[in-house]
Amino acid sequence: MRILITNDDGVLAPGIAVLAREVARWIERCPQGEEREAIIVAPYQNYSGMSSAVGDVFDHPSVKYKRHVISGAEAIPTYALEAPPALCVIVGAIGSFNFQPDLVLSGINAGANVGRSLLHSGTVGAILTGAQLGLSGLAVSVQWGEEVHFDSAGELAVEVLEGLLEAPSRTLLNLNVPNLSLHQIKGVRRGRVSTAGIVKAAGPTAGGEPLADEGELPLRLGAASPELGDVSDEDADEDGALLAAGYASLTPVRGPHEDTDPALDALIHAALAAIDRHLETF
Repeated sequence: MRILITNDDGVLAPGIAVLAREVARWIERCPQGEEREAIIVAPYQNYSGMSSAVGDVFDHPSVKYKRHVISGAEAIPTYALEAPPALCVIVGAIGSFNFQPDLVLSGINAGANVGRSLLHSGTVGAILTGAQLGLSGLAVSVQWGEEVHFDSAGELAVEVLEGLLEAPSRTLLNLNVPNLSLHQIKGVRRGRVSTAGIVKAAGPTAGGEPLADEGELPLRLGAASPELGDVSDEDADEDGALLAAGYASLTPVRGPHEDTDPALDALIHAALAAIDRHLETF
């Protein structure tokens, strides 16, 4: 089992250090006859909210890197890249560091990634990118607070690893952990993705005044990340509500793929016919 570890908070973030140390201990506990290896390829700075963006690789067709050491995980080769998490995964997965991973482990993110924030999260974007390369993945986030319990999230994440590797390739899981000590967490539940979003509203102040030609639109932030906020409108089995109730939430997710719904066939054929008619006029 070979694991590529990354994050979107940067290689110096406390979350990835805790995760690296947990993986290092997991490697040390490797049963005889089983192979366990890991590598860290992570951004050199914070790239939160970058989703699966890789940046303008055509204008900048190279990536700067620097070797790094994480205390307590010195045996895991660690590289800081001048790149967002998705590009870190691509570079790490195609053998650039003489390492071919089976799985992408992303996190631990400082702040929950629930609801619609999954679309925008660099933590989740990393595993979505890995899936495009045939890899399974686990994104790990912990609820924000004054003292963040990264240790709880790290221990739960390692428990998921072996089962995930036995799953079909491209299996993706999103783990959100409440900001509690391990003994305070009530359990782990399968969470449904809620409708909570990062931005709830954007626009001028109340009053309906017309917009100027130039200015700023204030954003009213939602409950998705990094702080959980009000989840009173969520069902009990939705990811945000589970965290608020003291449960960890584990959710299977999928990346971009062809929509094979037969109900769309009529729409597609009509569009193809319209395009053909347009091309015939030339």
